[in-house]
Amino acid sequence: MNDDEDIGRALPERGLPAERVLGDVRALRKGDRPTHGGRLFAYVYDPAVPGLDELAAAAHAECAHVNGLDPTAFPSLLAMENALVGAASRLLGGGTGTTAPDVVGSVTSGGTESLILAVKAARDARPDITAPRIAVPVTAHAAFAKAAHYLRVTLDPVPVDPVTLRPSVAAVAAAIGPDTVLVACSAPSYAHGVVDPVAGIASVAAEAGARCHVDACFGGWTLPWLRRLGVPVPPFDFAVAGVTSISVDLHKYAYAPKGVSVLLHREPALRAPQFFAYADWPGYTMVNPVIASTRSGGPIAAAYATLRHLGEDGYLRLAAATRDAVVGLADAVGGTGGLRLLAEPESTVVCFTSTDPGLDLFVLVDELTARGWHTQPQLAYGDLPASVHLTVTAAVAPRVAEFGPDLADAVAAARAAGPVGLPAELAALAATLSPDALTPELVAGLAAALGLGPAAGPGGSAPGAIVNALLDAAPPALRERLLVEFVGLLQRPTY
Repeated sequence: MNDDEDIGRALPERGLPAERVLGDVRALRKGDRPTHGGRLFAYVYDPAVPGLDELAAAAHAECAHVNGLDPTAFPSLLAMENALVGAASRLLGGGTGTTAPDVVGSVTSGGTESLILAVKAARDARPDITAPRIAVPVTAHAAFAKAAHYLRVTLDPVPVDPVTLRPSVAAVAAAIGPDTVLVACSAPSYAHGVVDPVAGIASVAAEAGARCHVDACFGGWTLPWLRRLGVPVPPFDFAVAGVTSISVDLHKYAYAPKGVSVLLHREPALRAPQFFAYADWPGYTMVNPVIASTRSGGPIAAAYATLRHLGEDGYLRLAAATRDAVVGLADAVGGTGGLRLLAEPESTVVCFTSTDPGLDLFVLVDELTARGWHTQPQLAYGDLPASVHLTVTAAVAPRVAEFGPDLADAVAAARAAGPVGLPAELAALAATLSPDALTPELVAGLAAALGLGPAAGPGGSAPGAIVNALLDAAPPALRERLLVEFVGLLQRPTY
């Protein structure tokens, strides 16, 4: 092979110069959504702090080859982990005072791992229960369902009020049975950005002898700062009796590079079942506090550097900028005919829906994308309508004034285009097709018709209005299978 070798080949016959390789990476990145600039309302968290990226990258490089498998071999990593856990604990009601709980924790790769471990700890703490169950609001993160699937735990979904978007305490209590090992709640829920009634849920969980986990992965690092700014944040942390564990992602509103999350337990005994230890083999005795054994120190060091650089004063300023951006975006939505807020913002989310049958939200999302705003469409679920989700970060604040006019323009264009006309055969398939009836040929035909797959270009293409309309018309089980098949078509090796 020569230097003109295809960019998709990871292992060329002859090695390439470093600058050429970096150039290839940059070329591939040109097709990505913008991670900075305040126009991407999902997936990334940008504080727009000059020099922070460079600092985090340098700290990551210092520890990229450090292995978290053995804390005695690399005490630097242990020290940084303990510091991150301590910072999260202090922020969320833990500490060393006489009245504060003796909170302990672990650093994980992300919120999903934190939630899986919270479920594992609750399950393994009750070996007397042969068929453990967890009670989880339908608005809780899907990682709980993933944990239940992986760990062979039954998931009992709790309905939410279609107006408040929260579960009632009575509904949670009704879902708790003698085999319930864990009850979950969100602070806030990702989809809508509202905080569940944590105090009431924790109380009924405690009465039933079940653990209560607060999924604060999304908002745990920002709600305390918003409270300091005067925002009426309801109780949700370890100050609430009955809360046994909390998860908070540092790669979200702590603005650390991905992926770093912290899972906290109210006391050491609650964390103990989270560990995995194994000595019945000829090699070293394995003991892991988290799912992974080998762990790069890079993300942990980057998070440590980020927190120390920004400090409490920096996070307070970033929270204030984010709060102002949320208010501005919500005002823009409220002032646009045909749209309404699905919930009054109380954290860092703006979520809205359509009140006009002629205004298709999925078309609107495409129109906003065409204007440089990358939002997240959410499909209808039960009594909850389809909606558009905006995750707001500090980087959005300087862009708020641009959003309102672009939103109005996009709404006008979406109305002019009209709702997606889902072909009759696709609508019939969505309504009647069983997931088991999906054949490779049928999937390939659907993908081609929708513009997905290798033919769409490197990495495929982002779902457009017609794809979302098809998924929205399908029941959840069929949605899952369709997405599994579509993503499977995208993830094919290049040789």
